[in-house]
Amino acid sequence: MKASDYIAKYLEAKNVKHVFELSGGMITHILDSISLKTSIKIITVHHEQSASFAADAYGRITGVPGVALATSGPGATNLLTGIGSCYFDSSPAVFITGQVNRHEQKGDRNIRQLGFQETDIIAMARPITKACFKVENGDDIPATLISAFKIATEGRPGPVLIDIPMDLQRVALPDEIILENGTPSTGKLPPVDKNQLSKLTADIQKAKRPLLLVGRGVKAAFADVELLKFIEKTNLPVVSSLLALDAVPYNLPARVGFIGSYGNRWANIALGECDLLIVAGSRLDIRQTGADTKYFENRLIYHIDCEEGEINNRVKGCIPILADVKQFFNAFISHNQTTSFQAPVEWNGYIAALKQKWPDTKEVTTPGINPNLFMHLLSGLSQETSAYLTDVGCHQMWAAQSLELSAGQSFLTSAGMGAMGFGLPAAIGASFAANKAPVVLISGDGSLQINIQELQTLFRNELPVKIIVMNNRNLGMIRQFQDSYFESRYQSTFWGYSAPDFAKVAEAYNISAKTITEESEINDAVKWLWEGENNGKPVLLQVMIDPHTNTYPKLAFGKPITEMEPFSKPIDMEGT
Repeated sequence: MKASDYIAKYLEAKNVKHVFELSGGMITHILDSISLKTSIKIITVHHEQSASFAADAYGRITGVPGVALATSGPGATNLLTGIGSCYFDSSPAVFITGQVNRHEQKGDRNIRQLGFQETDIIAMARPITKACFKVENGDDIPATLISAFKIATEGRPGPVLIDIPMDLQRVALPDEIILENGTPSTGKLPPVDKNQLSKLTADIQKAKRPLLLVGRGVKAAFADVELLKFIEKTNLPVVSSLLALDAVPYNLPARVGFIGSYGNRWANIALGECDLLIVAGSRLDIRQTGADTKYFENRLIYHIDCEEGEINNRVKGCIPILADVKQFFNAFISHNQTTSFQAPVEWNGYIAALKQKWPDTKEVTTPGINPNLFMHLLSGLSQETSAYLTDVGCHQMWAAQSLELSAGQSFLTSAGMGAMGFGLPAAIGASFAANKAPVVLISGDGSLQINIQELQTLFRNELPVKIIVMNNRNLGMIRQFQDSYFESRYQSTFWGYSAPDFAKVAEAYNISAKTITEESEINDAVKWLWEGENNGKPVLLQVMIDPHTNTYPKLAFGKPITEMEPFSKPIDMEGT
């Protein structure tokens, strides 16, 4: 069969149900084959970056690699931000780029370009992918596809890129689709050491102030059920990183809260004061621990991760357990079938008192709508949503601090890449991944403008995405940074920046919209998202926020994780 037909049928055989793309000359063969030969739904977006973000969200939710396609040159380079997002946030994805015909490639010639839009995307993408494949012979396509899907999903998930010249997309390949080639997996880890499990068991039983920190590794391994069994078994209180907010339901008694640079104050204090810390699938980067690693190391730490390089990277002295977190949880429970663990009653009471003393809804004191209060009310009235997604900025942290996630609801954001513009295309990918289930997108006025063109994709596909725009009319997180370090000189955040009336923009795309300015309007506005003719349709709610509303608490940079603004001041300019 024609090679592009083979590629299309292979994708279908691997349970890919949607692909995201913006058409271009070098992928027309593949698009035509997918359309003619498969039941895969082709989702056309209006910028390749959007295709890559949609694929990122799709892969996170389904576990099947999200697939995005782009033509050579600008199409391929526009994928790079989303490829990086997949790499840093452990999202399985396969990116397929078309390349110019082999006879149009410059090869070793000392020139910049031969073919129109010829671009060496492999060299650009290699540092932010698990693997890149430059197809140079048509017979290599079957094995390349097998390797790409295997690498994307095994071990720590991530993106793989395949670059295929146009002339090879139309060569003849065998009619039989080969799904596996017998190549042994490189992602399998050794069994968890039983002596380590025994030592950990004893340390949990001895600890007065134990704490479990869960990260993206729990979600990447689809270990939610195993995590809850582990928590139930050990009676450990648990905190979450930004990418694991959805690993622990809000109403679970063991849940403490969100930790990090903008974490819940009580959760960060608990993280700083625990005497035993068990880290499951989290990198312990600077936004989780603060810059003062010596303070953080002053306790017993077990670090479970599937990548050896992440353990004892920044925070030293951790007891390493090299394992997939699902593998670890199952091994621990099996090892301790007859062991009992007492709940740390005094420690739990102390954490509860901290939470009562420092409620998230009292951190912000500016007039108008309190964003943390809004998040509580939004999630309380949005039980229909399958997922919450955010862009990057103040709204992202308000959501992380205060959303009340129910069991089964996902939370997706761009963490490692921290890419503004992620939210809207990712919401599209997330809704398709959940069979067009409703999702809530929480964005900011700065972020939404970056990929605002995808409102047309939303409308065209009739996706029930409920868009919340927290409009503070500036780039609030950087504006807050300028207050701290630049004597409130607001270049490019207030000065030289503006935002439209997003309700009017939405209506131009035939999407219903409304705006609220007072807290008394919140309940009715959130109900409006879901009721009547809005049920099952995209709608937009613009929430006006005072421009000087800060994101508190915030880690006082250079100080321990327990010391947070505005009550503690940074001792150094933050570099991350």
